[in-house]
Formats: sequence, structure tokens, C-alpha cells
Amino acid sequence: MTALPRRGIASLAVSLLCGLAAAPAHAAPAPASTPIHATSPTPVHATRALPPPPLPDDRTGDHLTLVVHGAGAGRDGVRQLFCHPEAGDHPDPAAACRVLDENTRWGQDTFAPVPPDSICTMIDGGPATAHVTGYWAGRPVDADFSRRNGCEIARWDRLVPFLPATGSRTSR
Repeated sequence: MTALPRRGIASLAVSLLCGLAAAPAHAAPAPASTPIHATSPTPVHATRALPPPPLPDDRTGDHLTLVVHGAGAGRDGVRQLFCHPEAGDHPDPAAACRVLDENTRWGQDTFAPVPPDSICTMIDGGPATAHVTGYWAGRPVDADFSRRNGCEIARWDRLVPFLPATGSRTSR
């Protein structure tokens, strides 16, 4: 039998002490049916880690960023909207979230563009444009809005007050 070098004995001693320090002092013997890992002092399935609870500042619900140009004083700018629960710097988060909820249908994109083959009236609804990004109903959003024809005006007006009302509204 060969002797362990001093460094080997010291490493073994440190390992044993660390193992003893990690073991619970009042651990009860495991039942015979509980699987135990060969190097673990506690049952394997008893050490599952749970995710931490969400922090109050975490926003896991719907979040949209709205950028509006050409809608007029007090309506242009960048707005943040959180829904479920309602928050953000949108002028009326509760009403904005409500209109978005009312226009959300299973299997349909709430922010879908006007289909390219649509026949639209040639009505100019003004220079207002909007760009929406974020997440809604668990799906990413990247949508543009304008008021360049009757179909686009109707699409915009359907989402007022999420989108700002303009002086040339034709519906609602």
C-alpha cells in the first residue's frame, strides 16, 4: 500500500470537512423507497429549486410602445402602455387596454394591416401616423398605422383611444 502525499491528504481532509458542513445536522434517515444519489447527503428529488417570485416592478403582461406623428398637439409623441394590470404614460391606460381587449380575437392579429387586395375609398384622413411595437396577447407586435384611405381610417378608429382621436375621425 502506498502512502498519500501530504498535498493529497490535505485535499482529502478539506473535501471531507466541506461535505460534513454541507450535510444537515438533524437529517433524518431517508425512507427505503427514496432514491439517494451516491455523493449527495439528501434525496435528489427533495432539492428541486423553485423560481423566485416575480418582483413588483416586473411587467410580464402586455406591453406596447406607441409612437405617433402628425396627429396634433398633445397627441404626438412616444407613449408606453402596460395592460393586465393597466399602467404606463398613455393618457388613458384603462380605456386603451379595454379597446385592445375588445378587438382581440383568438387566432387573429389585433394589429394586422389592411389586406393588400382591399377596395378602399380614397378619403384622406390627415397626416397622422403611428408605429406600435411590443407584445400583446403573448405575441410580438410591430405595426404601422396611417389615415391615407378609408380602410386605414377605419383600422385606426377601431383602436381609439389606444391610438389618439384625430380631428378627421369618420367612425365611432
